[in-house]
Amino acid sequence: MNKNEQFVITINRELGSGGRTVGRLLAEKLDVPFYDKAVIKALQEKYNLTVESIEKLKGSKHSWWDDVVRIFDVGSGMNSNFYLPNKAGEADLPTTDEMFKTETLILQNLAAEKSCVVAGRSGFHVFRDHPNHLSILIQASMDYRVERVMRKQDMTEDEARKTIERVDKMRENYVKKYTGTSRYDTHNYQLVIGADGKTEEEIADIIMQYIG
Repeated sequence: MNKNEQFVITINRELGSGGRTVGRLLAEKLDVPFYDKAVIKALQEKYNLTVESIEKLKGSKHSWWDDVVRIFDVGSGMNSNFYLPNKAGEADLPTTDEMFKTETLILQNLAAEKSCVVAGRSGFHVFRDHPNHLSILIQASMDYRVERVMRKQDMTEDEARKTIERVDKMRENYVKKYTGTSRYDTHNYQLVIGADGKTEEEIADIIMQYIG
């Protein structure tokens, strides 16, 4: 990846690995926007976006990006909190084919306007044909993940472990359904990092060194 040209970095991560925080830190170091599920969901709700409405926005006189920035201040702190599906299972709500297509178009249009870092959302697949794309997977041992989720979400060890197992299954099913591959297949990534023994800042620095 050439950081001197327009680029997109996608980070897939295991829950509790710190990958989302790494993505935010990396975006700060590169001075580019950071997009994750919270941003995409907020955009869909704010604009009531569908595939058809996005195509209309693209065909308008004004830049799609300018419209987004003017009405909704994307990437400016609203997505800075640690994200974890709540215990009630809100994140288990099914994603429809239309929703996936809309998410894909939103990300592709955002990335077409300027360089960015994207966490999750099957980014490795969405941007597989992008000419300047770096795909990253961040993993960690179960013990590391359980400890981090316990600490961040004030859960018991049993609650954290069950949550991780549920989200792992949910995310894998999502990726397989919409990409035809496993999110654990390392062929989908240029860089795979183990989080154990490293801080999020150290992982972000490793990625920066890799980029050069």
